[in-house]
Amino acid sequence: MLQEIFIAAAAGGNSANALTQMGFGHLMGEMTGHPGEFVVSWAVLIVLVVMSAMSWYWTIFNIIKAARLKSQAAHVVNDFWNAPNAQEGINLMEAQPNSEPFSKIALDAAQAAAHHQRSEKEGTGLGETLSRSEFVDRSLRQAVTRESAKLQSGMILLATVGATAPFVGLLGTVWGIYGALIKIGQTGQASIDAVAGPVGEALIMTALGLFVAIPAVFAFNFFNKMNTATVAKFDSFAHDLHDFFATGSRVR
Repeated sequence: MLQEIFIAAAAGGNSANALTQMGFGHLMGEMTGHPGEFVVSWAVLIVLVVMSAMSWYWTIFNIIKAARLKSQAAHVVNDFWNAPNAQEGINLMEAQPNSEPFSKIALDAAQAAAHHQRSEKEGTGLGETLSRSEFVDRSLRQAVTRESAKLQSGMILLATVGATAPFVGLLGTVWGIYGALIKIGQTGQASIDAVAGPVGEALIMTALGLFVAIPAVFAFNFFNKMNTATVAKFDSFAHDLHDFFATGSRVR
């Protein structure tokens, strides 16, 4: 009877000891103590940290940019349409910062209309090749495409992190389990105390990969939806600008 109690106590002690070896702190201790044996694990951890830092940088950057754009968009558009004349509206657009997209679209349309008008007076042939409506429309399409591309800053990186981070973490897990199996084969120990630590450490890599990927996926979907709405506003503003500079009045 006493022997059975001692065996149960020993088993309980091994289980408790195994649980203390399944944390992130123990993983870092093993990697620090034997860096040569954990080259792949170190590489995976560093890659995940870099991916996380870059995705959070672009997430915060795009949040600030989206908030600034949302606060300025309606103000800039209203200022242009409420200007007493076209020249005053152009002056207001020129006063906007370089990062403001709606003013740049309006300026491109104004420059295209002015350039076409000069060509007609000088008889350079542009007025005969393209009408003012076609020339302004082409300029507006290019402006909308350019400003829409600027909205995509960091989106490719967020998509890449969201798609690859789980697999990078999985690589660390597979390598960790492989190392655990090699260690078990060398020592001949397959108890819970010998298996739980290495396997738990390996699974931490998968968890880290998910922690890196999930915020990046949420950020990508959020900004993709916001960018789609912003591009629709670009198109609507460009349509009104085309009517204004091609016909001289805004079609409502």
